[in-house]
Amino acid sequence: MAPLENPTEYQKIFHWADTQKDGSVPSFRTRKNDPYEYQAGFDNIFESEAVPGTIPQGQNSPRNVRFGLYAEQMTATAFVAPRHLNKKAWLYRARPAVAHQGFTDLPENKDTESCFLPLNPRVHVSPTQLAWLPFDIPKDNDVDFVGGLKTIAGSGDPTLREGLAVHSFLCNKSMQKRATVNSDGDYLIVAQEGNLDIQTEFGMLYVQPGEICVIQRGQRFKVNVEGPTRGYILEIWGSNFQLPELGPLGANGLANARDFLHPVAKYEIEKEPWEIIYKLGGKFFKSTQNHSPFDVVAWHGNYVPYKYDLTKFVNVGSISVDHIDPSIFCVLTAPSRDPSAPLADFLIFSPRWDVASHTYRPPYYHRNAASELMGLIYGEYAGRSDSFQPGGVSFECGFVPHGVAYEEFKAASAAPPPEMRISEGAVAFMMESSRPFTITEWAWSSEKLHEHEPKMWDNLVDNFSTHTEEVEKLLAEQVKKLGVNRG
Repeated sequence: MAPLENPTEYQKIFHWADTQKDGSVPSFRTRKNDPYEYQAGFDNIFESEAVPGTIPQGQNSPRNVRFGLYAEQMTATAFVAPRHLNKKAWLYRARPAVAHQGFTDLPENKDTESCFLPLNPRVHVSPTQLAWLPFDIPKDNDVDFVGGLKTIAGSGDPTLREGLAVHSFLCNKSMQKRATVNSDGDYLIVAQEGNLDIQTEFGMLYVQPGEICVIQRGQRFKVNVEGPTRGYILEIWGSNFQLPELGPLGANGLANARDFLHPVAKYEIEKEPWEIIYKLGGKFFKSTQNHSPFDVVAWHGNYVPYKYDLTKFVNVGSISVDHIDPSIFCVLTAPSRDPSAPLADFLIFSPRWDVASHTYRPPYYHRNAASELMGLIYGEYAGRSDSFQPGGVSFECGFVPHGVAYEEFKAASAAPPPEMRISEGAVAFMMESSRPFTITEWAWSSEKLHEHEPKMWDNLVDNFSTHTEEVEKLLAEQVKKLGVNRG
């Protein structure tokens, strides 16, 4: 691992390809300060051994596993799920996960939420465009990843096995002899400030601002931090993240499967008290055990945590006319029971060229079915107010009209067709869903909350009325023409 000369050096590149220096250096796939090795490929079947010769060949659960290890299977889908959807992993470990001392309830965390049905008095429905300034990272007391979870919005309920939640995490302390597991769904974790050194049962992941990782349902993990740390989480229930279909794009583009990195086996044998925090039905429980939960010597399967560097995203866009739908920015998608509408999409807006004719740069005024929750990882994002800052949030419910102020529209309409590099030094993201969101009490009552100022659209000019004489003349000619034809 080589330290970074400048902590923001990967934030200043236009694309990951910049690091390869046009082939003048040997190619590399991780940032130079990333201390770990990985396996590449999305949704592959992997295997990894910390000790060679551990994984049994030709079967999964022999009568005797080498070194006296226990075979443990983690199944994430129905046993009879179609082969291409079947998710599972076999782990070979010093002690199976069943070796624990029982469960106890933990006090309710009122800053988190799981039931987003409007009948819940702790959530709020709002058609107003909302935004939050960056949430404060704790300074006066030690808070780890689990203790720093704060829920912002969501839809559904995990016990219904379809829905999602958006959280922030605000922490300043590593988890000590403490791991966590989400029994409700998958976590897509977005690092925003501070690096995340994540230990999982499958090995290590190092996630920096500009990278994301996915820890799937039932997988135990522990988050170590290196100081003040903040980020976002998209949690989904009843689905798994997939790569979006490319359609007419063909075989390549957007997030390429080879750029998703998975850990290699790394075991930890400790005979010390450990605490495992379980999240189930949105409630938290504690289990204790006298050994490390990360004692997996080898594993194989396709149900494995992974990470992705957002600077590797291959943008596509219009090269003729019009502003293309935001689907072209989709990194990962999670299907719902409605085949025409995803449960959740994770999209990014990163440095790219914008080129088109007879078109202006900002998005057109629009109302769409999707609920949109945006965040900014770093840099400045055009199209939002100055209050949209790294670590902040912007939210619009489905069919709420939105678009730029008149001044921006007028300037863009008068400017030459765009041929420009945009979002340089910035990465923003959108967590989008076909479902309506409700807002949690924690976010609703936060001092960071502010509404988008609707006065920004007060001066949208009625240009049509300035053409009254011309329009009336055309209509009169049309009436005359129709009258002649009818005669």
